[in-house]
Amino acid sequence: MSYAFARSAVLAALAGTSVLAFSAPAFAADEQAAPQADSAAAADDTGAIIVTARRRDETLQSTPVAITAVNTAMLEAKGAVNIGDLQGAAPGLLITQQNSGAQAANISIRGLTYADIEKSQTPTVGVVVDGVTIGTNTGQLQDAFDVAQIEVLRGPQGTLFGANTIGGVINITRSKPTMEPGLKAEVTYGRWNSWAAKAIANYGDGETWGVKAWYFHNQTDGFYHNATYDRSAGGSKGDSYGASMLFKPAGSAFDAQFTIENVVQTFDPVVSNIAKTGEAFCTQGILDYIASLYGKPAGTVLAEPAAQCNRNSRSDIYTTFGDPARSNYRAPNGTLQMNLDLGAVKLSSITGVRHSREQQTQDFDGSSRDLYYVDRRQHYKQFSQELRAAGKLMDGFDYVVGGYYFKSSYDLTQFSRVFGGAFLTKTTDLSTGTYDADGQHVEGQTESYAVFGDFNWAIVDKVRLSFGGRWSHDNKKLTNSFAVTGPVGSGNASFSKFTPKVGLDYRPNNDVMVYASWSRGYRSGGFSPRAATADTASTPFQPETVDAYEIGAKFAAFNRKLEVNLAGYVSDYKNMQQNLTVPGGPTGNQTITGNVPGGAIIKGVEMDGSLRVTDHLKITASAAYMESHFRNFVACGAYALGPVATNDCGAGLLPVDYSANNLIYAPKFSGSLGLEHTLPTSFGKVISNIGWRHISPYDEQLSVASQTVATNGAGEATGVTINGNDPRVRTRMQDLVDASLTVNFNLANGSEAYVRVFGRNLANIKTTTHAFTVAGLWSFGMGLEPRTYGATVGVKF
Repeated sequence: MSYAFARSAVLAALAGTSVLAFSAPAFAADEQAAPQADSAAAADDTGAIIVTARRRDETLQSTPVAITAVNTAMLEAKGAVNIGDLQGAAPGLLITQQNSGAQAANISIRGLTYADIEKSQTPTVGVVVDGVTIGTNTGQLQDAFDVAQIEVLRGPQGTLFGANTIGGVINITRSKPTMEPGLKAEVTYGRWNSWAAKAIANYGDGETWGVKAWYFHNQTDGFYHNATYDRSAGGSKGDSYGASMLFKPAGSAFDAQFTIENVVQTFDPVVSNIAKTGEAFCTQGILDYIASLYGKPAGTVLAEPAAQCNRNSRSDIYTTFGDPARSNYRAPNGTLQMNLDLGAVKLSSITGVRHSREQQTQDFDGSSRDLYYVDRRQHYKQFSQELRAAGKLMDGFDYVVGGYYFKSSYDLTQFSRVFGGAFLTKTTDLSTGTYDADGQHVEGQTESYAVFGDFNWAIVDKVRLSFGGRWSHDNKKLTNSFAVTGPVGSGNASFSKFTPKVGLDYRPNNDVMVYASWSRGYRSGGFSPRAATADTASTPFQPETVDAYEIGAKFAAFNRKLEVNLAGYVSDYKNMQQNLTVPGGPTGNQTITGNVPGGAIIKGVEMDGSLRVTDHLKITASAAYMESHFRNFVACGAYALGPVATNDCGAGLLPVDYSANNLIYAPKFSGSLGLEHTLPTSFGKVISNIGWRHISPYDEQLSVASQTVATNGAGEATGVTINGNDPRVRTRMQDLVDASLTVNFNLANGSEAYVRVFGRNLANIKTTTHAFTVAGLWSFGMGLEPRTYGATVGVKF
């Protein structure tokens, strides 16, 4: 590794704000339900599950969308803590935790993801809770507590759910107040000294009003071991509490539900060291060279101890050596839903307010040396308002139309301690134990509004045309500065896009539906939060789009005991947004977000289904096969290994071809198989669940395994070809086995008590959930929860 490159790599990494960059198919109903506002999970008279994927109440089997519905019982049987336990259960879905932010998730559907926690960046998969979209990756990893139903919608959902849903939507519906007195409470204890206490209380007059209050506490010592301090690491403690009131005036067609809640979380944001020899933090000679650049003697900064380098990303990932760190997170939010049924049309309003406050320290090198430690302080708030009208214009023609408004703002201040403050300075000297006096400050704002319409037209008997579209307008503002150095630059830009969709479905009978659709997804542009020059701070990256083509079929047989859903798709990903390293800024290089016009092609087939073998035994299954590749992924990148030939990229830049790399969070195959058996007893029933989830290996970061440099006759570099991703950021094959046994006891007056024992990841698969290499400096990762088990005791009345 060239020392020149090492220096460039150090400066590139330090310039940035951050180094971060159950299948339950339902049985088809005889007819589609009438358009309604979003509702809690329900079943019609035939037992079919009602979903709201298209902002209407419809049976799952009559909805011409690739969708998987998950109910409360499935999550409870697994002892699930958050929605991450859905990973691998719905076709093409990955949900992994990113502990560089509170409740932060990397969510991928059909290979579309964007793993970045900065709040100026928007997700590719929308998480919607009771009709309110969460605007950032932070906050998306929702608790699996008090969930009525989760709908996983695959493919672009922009028409009804907004611009930044090019991969799909996870639509979460919480339980509504029952309007009757009732209580559900349970306590869980498990491995890692984990315990949780949950309670939901309902009260009301049974007809016109009801109130629900809840409290959820969850804590754990963590499944990591810090070898430096010889103690458990990765612990967390969280509390979620709130209340919801439902009001239905007697004799009125109006109803309203107001919900207010708060999430308070503290956790140890652990990373594990997977740096190797040749990276700066594990190579004394490179650190000595960097020291010489600042007039410091050799040994000023010591490399990581040999035993902490060259560790594997399997079993070693669960041992860390870093300094103590802590994250504090508070996120109050409120939602008001109102509906007015006028007969011919039903009007709905959803108002959402979300705030969050975070302060997080983190030892990003994960070693016993003090090499890169940060303190990040953030505030975020969002407001959204949606108005909808749903109804029928005539027999065979129904609609949903509406308008949407969204506004958010955030600020981030980051203090960084680099090499223990030994020599890398800006305007003031740093010393071990103090932070950067010239901290970086970023402020951003987003304002969006949209109008949309979605229509169903039964053009002939048994054939229905679905069509619609959304027009969106987004304004983005971002300002970068340093506390002492002063302003870097700012940007202000607007983006507008119309995204149409069209589909056709054919239902020859009540047990069969086939459909085909085309839709366009859109994710707005914006500004780079890590830009370090006035030019890059003021230059926006542009929107990206996905054209998705899908065909599907839904079947039921044997009196609806067997049900199978199939889908095939092609996604044409254009003008893809990616983080790029380019020259500039006070430290030499900077990380910005840019566009890669070549984009990618993603193709796949999916299946999910269920078989009710007997009244007491049910089998569920899902599978997804996906092929994906970049298409002419050539970006202009910084180059410091030698002279560069004149090219179209500009001074100091060189065309870098990443076309040979894999898309991230895009496993070739994933599948699941589940069995549920219910045994009636004299005292109640015994429910047994066992599930298997298979996920083939996938990459977690666009990175460099090796590179080939092309030169001209003068020895000047003309281009670089990257030969795949670094193998350290690739997961191993995962075969995740989960099981539970629940014994229910019938008590007096319809009350119920239950005892459950459960186990997750019983095969003890060990691998990363997130891994990152940092510009030749160091690498770090985070681990999948190893085998865990526990027991729950609860009561309902």
